[in-house]
Amino acid sequence: METLEFVIYPDGRVQEKVTGIVGSSCAEVTAAIEAQLGRVVNQETTSEYFAAEQNQVQAAMTQATFSEW
Repeated sequence: METLEFVIYPDGRVQEKVTGIVGSSCAEVTAAIEAQLGRVVNQETTSEYFAAEQNQVQAAMTQATFSEW
């Protein structure tokens, strides 16, 4: 399940946490919201962010090393 969680602190800071979205598409999902919230001070990626990237790299390596000779 895809979820966006926001914590709004008394000083106005907003913490955003995205779960359930694999790969870099989470940036696309949150871009419009972040534009409305203001300046992004810090961004940390999770293991879900890199999950799709690894699958793409493994597929590319498999295709590159496979030969029909």
